[in-house]
Amino acid sequence: MASYDYKSGKKRIVEILNNKLEVFEKDKLPKENDFTFDNAYESWITSIFVDIRQSSELFSNEDKEEMSKIIRSFTSEVIEILRLEDNLREIGIRGDCVYAIYTTQYQFDIYTILDLSFQVNTFMIMLNNLLSEKGFQKIYVGIGLSTAKELVVKAGRKGTGINNMVWIGEAVTKASNLSSLGNKNGYRSIVLSSLTYSNSIDILVKRSGEKAKKWFTEHYDYTYKTHYDANIIKTDFNEWIEGGMKDE
Repeated sequence: MASYDYKSGKKRIVEILNNKLEVFEKDKLPKENDFTFDNAYESWITSIFVDIRQSSELFSNEDKEEMSKIIRSFTSEVIEILRLEDNLREIGIRGDCVYAIYTTQYQFDIYTILDLSFQVNTFMIMLNNLLSEKGFQKIYVGIGLSTAKELVVKAGRKGTGINNMVWIGEAVTKASNLSSLGNKNGYRSIVLSSLTYSNSIDILVKRSGEKAKKWFTEHYDYTYKTHYDANIIKTDFNEWIEGGMKDE
């Protein structure tokens, strides 16, 4: 039976605690290759989480083939949408949720992530139409977005190849929490933090007119502070769906 070498572990911890660590404040977060165990970066990021509602019911479906096809269809195309932006810094799957994290130096960068949420929201209409055609169970999601300045650290065991980025701050945690509100208890599917809203609404208004402000409803509570919900879709994409999703 393998046993943890706690004496060597103590030495490694002391080395980490005594090591000089440089923290760089950057407007744009560098790519993962620039991170080492001797540095950290602080930058503005925006995170998006797409969380399946009532996933426990889906996962309890006795038809394992149907369930597998639903999950694979959902994750495949949400990942395809979320990886479209060059500012992507991390993307992955956490249980029943697909998430992505982006460096967002400018307000327009934040707006582009909000636009991705509209694309995901419209995709869910397409997916559910296709699931219905097969007689499969429909699924619904909450889409959470949050923007904040975060400390980003490469963490893991040096020299083993086992490491990952750790996001220390509000953006990732809040986006995850906000996604749990979407499509539940009267909330519409897209839920965003006040910083995401305030840094993207002017661009949306410039592109779609003053009516865009009416697409959002403001909420406030002790846990999430000011946040907004919406159910915005991409018009051309939705018209194609309603037209029968013809390939030509």
